[in-house]
Amino acid sequence: MLAMLKRLSLFQILQREFSTYDMAHFQRDLLAGLTVAAVGLPLALAFGVASGADAAAGLVTAILAGLIIGGLGGAGYQISGPTGAMSAVLIVLASRYGLDGVWVATVMAGIFLIALGVFRLGRYVSFIPSPVITGFTSGIALIIAIGQIDNVLGVTTPKAENALEKLWHYVTNPVVPDWHTLALAGIVMGTMILLPRVTTRIPGSLVGIMIASPLAFFAGWDVAVIGDIPRTILLSNRLTLESIPWEHLSELLPAAVSIAALGAIESLLCGTVGATMSGGEFDSNQELIGQGIGNLVIPFFGGVPATAAIARTSVAIKSGAATRLTSIIHSLALLLSALALAPLISHVPLAALGDVLLVTAWRMNEWESIHFFVRTRLRGALTGMIVTMIATAALDLTQAILIGVVISAVLYIRQSAISTSVASGPVKPEKIRAQGFDLPAACPAIHVYYLTGPVFFGSVTTVLESFETAGDYHTLIISMRGVPVVDAMGIQALQQIVEEHHHRGGKVYFSGLQPAVRSMFDRTGLTQLVGEEYIFWDAAQAIIASHQSHELDGCAKCDSRSEICDVLRAARRRHVESDEAAAPAVATDSFPSTNMTSVSSVQG
Repeated sequence: MLAMLKRLSLFQILQREFSTYDMAHFQRDLLAGLTVAAVGLPLALAFGVASGADAAAGLVTAILAGLIIGGLGGAGYQISGPTGAMSAVLIVLASRYGLDGVWVATVMAGIFLIALGVFRLGRYVSFIPSPVITGFTSGIALIIAIGQIDNVLGVTTPKAENALEKLWHYVTNPVVPDWHTLALAGIVMGTMILLPRVTTRIPGSLVGIMIASPLAFFAGWDVAVIGDIPRTILLSNRLTLESIPWEHLSELLPAAVSIAALGAIESLLCGTVGATMSGGEFDSNQELIGQGIGNLVIPFFGGVPATAAIARTSVAIKSGAATRLTSIIHSLALLLSALALAPLISHVPLAALGDVLLVTAWRMNEWESIHFFVRTRLRGALTGMIVTMIATAALDLTQAILIGVVISAVLYIRQSAISTSVASGPVKPEKIRAQGFDLPAACPAIHVYYLTGPVFFGSVTTVLESFETAGDYHTLIISMRGVPVVDAMGIQALQQIVEEHHHRGGKVYFSGLQPAVRSMFDRTGLTQLVGEEYIFWDAAQAIIASHQSHELDGCAKCDSRSEICDVLRAARRRHVESDEAAAPAVATDSFPSTNMTSVSSVQG
């Protein structure tokens, strides 16, 4: 175990984190830990119920996650526990496979998370586009809100396969709400909305529950409550080796992938946001390992999946958290609450917890991103977000993310294809002279094509259509300085252009190849087909070289071009005579004595 911790770099992380630790840091951790516990207690209870388990399961999850994941994670400021996003996935899973299925899928997800961290794959989570993340966050918020309608209204409706089906049931089968539960929900909602305007030091959710619970108890209202809270973290209803449904593991694999994907995404996003807020370090791979170990252990105590929580992490940072002791202190405070306040917690109305989740669902939407997409009229981003949101509410998380990523990829390909353009035109001598090269006249048989944007399967049609008139010219100069990347199909298109022009007896020059593009030229044999001597870094150098070639070989395209060659030869003679007059002992070569030495030296 010691060797494993060293290999996972946890020792190095802890050493940096506690290198200057003193009593002042401990006081900051103590205050921050108690503050986070006050915020996390009602959320842990609520998310436990929302996950399809019970409040005790949520409390155990928060305690163990704070101890295990907080101690082994990749940042000192991360606070993990049950979250709304995870509960939205679990409620469907619990309805299909029961809590045993939830626990087994959580263990499998823990193994997946450890593997992601060990193989250092944490950075690939960032490949998910922002509209997709915003969409499934809103979809999860929708699932949470719809899932709490029963508790807030004080009714019981049939279980549904997904959130949209549940919502449709309310439309087709109207229910009569209980005014007692509505009153309790209104108290909690009002407190959560109004109290932060007065002070942010006291959690509005905790105050709302402290008002609603005594009211319901002393008024004798017959409303559903949490019920007994065991004074232990080892629940009687938990995963055991005997209860694992070994024959159904393959059925639980997609659910495990969903839990692992959500845990990785939410934890790494939380870590990135926390690093920005605190200025601290964040090791994404170590965080995944910590999350994996925590989720591997928690089901055997009766808890539900845990992940890093942005709300609780931000509270910890704003409260002055110095190290991961904040997470551990928060867990110990929750444990003391479970031991000392269990009788009081058991009387908390479900309507109060339901309203905590309703407000949380509203706040978890990434409203800033949504407003940005709407304000800037980014139709592609809005499409990806809306489709992902609907897919999240109607399907499971993994399918929703795949659908969102596919849509985003298609839209990106479309935008990339549109951005690729080809401009062409004759050589302009004045522009060449402005770059320090002596070109008295331009040969009409030479034509320049300027490619801009990626040359890939989505844009090859545009590129090929732009070269339909290439047969009108003897020499083509293709400038690719504006091409960042070219794929296999793009290489085939360029190869077709070169081969067809060589077949017509013409020449093709390339210039401005970026390193990635030049690498593709070399690997696919296009460099050999074109000829190393026909590849230049600058278009002007390629133009000069092509004119030198015409001057030596003549113009084969039409008679009118011979006059241009005469002009070029006359210019060369003037340069040669000038050189001979200045240094008669030096032999002259066949090329003008301007900047042509640099032309050959930068080929390739």
